[in-house]
Amino acid sequence: MNDPRQSIRTYPQLSSAERNAAYLQDFIILVARVLIGLIYVLSGWGKVSGLDSFVLSLERRNIPAATLLGYVGAVTEFFGGAAIMLGFGTRYAALAIFIFTIAATLIGHRYWEFADPALRRQNQTNFLKNLTMMGGLLLLFLTGGGRFSLDRLLWRRRAD
Repeated sequence: MNDPRQSIRTYPQLSSAERNAAYLQDFIILVARVLIGLIYVLSGWGKVSGLDSFVLSLERRNIPAATLLGYVGAVTEFFGGAAIMLGFGTRYAALAIFIFTIAATLIGHRYWEFADPALRRQNQTNFLKNLTMMGGLLLLFLTGGGRFSLDRLLWRRRAD
């Protein structure tokens, strides 16, 4: 893997930003994990604690196997978000939440179906927000949990 500090020589006008990014990389990955995982934990908890309502909302949208998908979705969202925040199985959790977000976006934010401009705009904004979150999840898939993660702690113990 390329050393981020190597780009300092390539772009001398950005050397301060490059140096700071290289120095803070693991801390920034930690902050990113917490920020990305938090929305999934909070939203997932709402679904887990109100599972019947969540399943009913899926049934109203004519989602096939609504009960099964409701249980799987709620658990995946909550525990996947928690795993991302803790940096536990980060790459697997990021991939699982990425797939969950695709499904949730296509089920919950079908903005193109709304005639009312306000509802259309609101759902389009949420659709685009989810695309942005998916970008962050892909970056976590690539970076892993970073130094300040359970992944790193457990990997060190296995290596001993």
